[in-house]
Amino acid sequence: MNTSSLPDRMQIIEINQPGGPERLVLSQRPVPRPAPGYLLVRVAAAGVNRPDVMQRQGHYPPPPGASDIPGLEIAGEVVAVGADVSRFVNGDRVCALIAGGGYAEYCVVHETNALPVPGALSWNEAAAIPETFFTVWTNVFQRGRLTAGETLLVHGGTSGIGIVAVMLGKAFGARVFATAGSAAKCQAVMTLGADAAINYREQDFVAEVKRLTDGRGADVIVDLIAGDYVARNYEAATLDGRIVQLGVQQGAAKALNLMPMLAKRLTHTGSTLRPRSVEEKAVIAAELQQQVWPLLADGNVRPLIDKVFTLGDAAEALRLMESSGHIDKIVLVMPAFAG
Repeated sequence: MNTSSLPDRMQIIEINQPGGPERLVLSQRPVPRPAPGYLLVRVAAAGVNRPDVMQRQGHYPPPPGASDIPGLEIAGEVVAVGADVSRFVNGDRVCALIAGGGYAEYCVVHETNALPVPGALSWNEAAAIPETFFTVWTNVFQRGRLTAGETLLVHGGTSGIGIVAVMLGKAFGARVFATAGSAAKCQAVMTLGADAAINYREQDFVAEVKRLTDGRGADVIVDLIAGDYVARNYEAATLDGRIVQLGVQQGAAKALNLMPMLAKRLTHTGSTLRPRSVEEKAVIAAELQQQVWPLLADGNVRPLIDKVFTLGDAAEALRLMESSGHIDKIVLVMPAFAG
């Protein structure tokens, strides 16, 4: 490993104390060095995700050993490799899932949690892939066991998770319905290929799913909401349906009657991605490279971006994330790569 040409310091975004967006400040830290099995990536762009908001608020601390710098996904160029690295060399274009450290000009990542940038995707597009694609693959396809011909209901169809769930659901042969909160967002999910969009402010999604499936219900439901959605998801699910819980934006389940779960033989599962081990994430990465990367490389599936901010405007990026006013992904671009 030769790091003599690397700078000693880098720009980063740090959380000076838990709180609002103003707690994100531009600072400097030493450039890290890769341990055995790790890559050092010169970051071109980093994806912005709702867990970054939660970390800034003090509700989602990094797992032990992870960087306290926010940011869970990056794209950039490999500039140094640790001992025992075999998958990548200096100069390779990669995108990667990380447990923290993305809002920085340099970042270390285990080589098994990095993947080559698919096809001719831009840095910004590549940075918008890892967090949502890893999350959707492990939850919808591994845990939710979605198969071709089944019906998938996606809540929050224009969120980062929702968009990828819609696109991959369609790519792998499912019938896909998505909920969204405005006519514009409903149109956006239809443009993605959804078979139906349900405006949850004007329509009862349970009734609509039943109508669209001739009373049968959805095989797999992806939910980031919780609250009263839990009981309603049980109503909307079909026999042997699977509900995948990926968030609890409305808090704990309310007035929950478990009899529908028993009567329908439902599976209600869920998971978080960030605390998983390098080895667990490596399994997801390998399946993605085999099953999904070809779709990204040939353009059949493509990451979509709502807005790009510079690193120094991270607070504004998270304000947009909190507002839920965006459609598609939000990305931070590093100073050296800003146009």
